[in-house]
Order: sequence, then structure tokens, then C-alpha cells
Amino acid sequence: MIRLACAADAAALLDIYAPYVTNTAVTFEYEPPSEAEFRRRVTDTLKLFPYLVFEEDGAVLGYAYASRFKARAAYDWAVETTVYVRQGSEGRGIGRALYTRLEELLARQNVTNLNACITFPNPPSVAFHESMGYKAAARFTMCGYKLGRWWDMIWMEKFIAEHKSPPDPFVPFPDLCAAPNEK
Repeated sequence: MIRLACAADAAALLDIYAPYVTNTAVTFEYEPPSEAEFRRRVTDTLKLFPYLVFEEDGAVLGYAYASRFKARAAYDWAVETTVYVRQGSEGRGIGRALYTRLEELLARQNVTNLNACITFPNPPSVAFHESMGYKAAARFTMCGYKLGRWWDMIWMEKFIAEHKSPPDPFVPFPDLCAAPNEK
């Protein structure tokens, strides 16, 4: 089941995220955030964008969300996408299901560009994003230092809507949820 995240999910989401922080360079954070900080992140994200949770038999197995690509008004139609799946649950279609639903909601918000920032090399993440229709857009060399080495970072992008001129206005997620017929 895919549902909206809420502040009460912070501990479960942090349980998924923390091993990526401490054991990998998938994220460039050095220390896992506190539960209170993670709760704040979820709450802040939901002010503008969807934050989704994949739950199976009461257990949270993954999450995905969108965030601002850049704060300037001209970037309102571009977002950064993020997905994490509980280690040991990869390869079951959880990330694909989360991203598919996230894209549906973002399209309804009039978002056009999806951008994913990926530590490089990271063959599983690159392959996943390619399978979701993302294309490589940029590479930054040795821009992050973690786990005793320098890492590159790549941006991948996907267009999910026509680039109209002028574009339809961005719809903040809470406004989308308040619209009639939201399911």
C-alpha cells in the first residue's frame, strides 16, 4: 500500500535512512538526523510536495518524496526526486511503485522536470532511474568526500509534461489534496 507520510512515520523512515547514512555514500550526510529533525523534514516537505510511504503488513519498506530543485520562482516546475527502500527489500518493485505514484501527483501539480541527484558510481541507482525514463544530464567530479574517498555526483532528469509557454501555475500539494475528487 502506498500512502501519504505523516510526522508519526519519522521513526520508521529514519530506520530505513540511517543505514544509508552510516554505511554508504548514497547520501552525503555523515550522521543520521534525529527523529525530531526527520519529523520536521517530512512536515516541511508536505507543505509543497508529496511525501509517500510504501507499507506492507504494517511495515514501512520505502519512501519517496519531491523537494524544490532551486528556490527561485523560475524553477517552480522542476523538482528533485528522492526514493529510499529498506535494505533487503530492493528488487521487489517498491521504488518503482513509489516513483510512479509520485510522478502522477507531481504531474497534477503541473511539475514538468524531475531531477535526481545520485552519488557516482552507483550502478543500481543509475539503472533504476534509467528504467524509470531518466537520462543523464550532468556530472560533477570529486565533489563529495565520504567513507575515506572522493565521490562524483550526477544529475539525471526526466520530463513528465509539455513545457508550455506560459506554464500552468504550480499547485502546492496541500491545495491539490483539498481539490474535489482527490483519492
